[in-house]
Amino acid sequence: MKVLLTGASGFLGGRLYLALVAEGYSVRALVWRNDPTRGAELADGLEVVYGDITDLESLVKACDGCEALFHVAALVEPWVPDPSRFYTVNVGGIENVLKAFSKTGTMKKLIYTSSFFAIGPTDGTIADEKQMHQGKSFCTEYEKSKFIADGIALKAAESGVPIVIVYPGVMYGPGNLTTGNFLARTLIERFNWRLPGYIGYGHDKSSFVHVDDVANGHIAALRKGKLGEDTF
Repeated sequence: MKVLLTGASGFLGGRLYLALVAEGYSVRALVWRNDPTRGAELADGLEVVYGDITDLESLVKACDGCEALFHVAALVEPWVPDPSRFYTVNVGGIENVLKAFSKTGTMKKLIYTSSFFAIGPTDGTIADEKQMHQGKSFCTEYEKSKFIADGIALKAAESGVPIVIVYPGVMYGPGNLTTGNFLARTLIERFNWRLPGYIGYGHDKSSFVHVDDVANGHIAALRKGKLGEDTF
């Protein structure tokens, strides 16, 4: 099966590419032409196409001949000078992916990488697939953009689009040191004495997951995920 992967040069995308190849999938990666990290995790034999999820035409061309689409690409930053970029990339990106998916007659399944941010705080309880963001307040523009994008994906599922949504926790493990690899970057800063203290009071809890487990979870979502299903 040939699959299209967006975000292949990122932290999760790079590991997902390797996992897909190991499982025998033919992978086409959509990457920026000038992306300085695009070669870091992409091994020989990968089919690379240049484009951008904010460019619908390039997405439609990239989808041609593929049977499944992994939409992993996103702007993952705590802050950017122009907050509208979060909505251009994260919200506009899923909108374009859905349009491109519908224009391609060969596509059978769409796996969308959402975020634990999209389901909101849990007030100390363990979240499951019933957890929903209240949409009343947001800590960052990133969180808000992923919440809006999640709503678009859920509406697409309700309308019959064969989409499975994946909600990773805080990922760690080998791979590119992008902002998505927040835990590794934080530890590096700490061990190099560039982070003088700890965040919070030491009582905060979060959900951590190895990046390769997330990659394998995406493949399981392709093989076994029910259409319209939320997957943690």
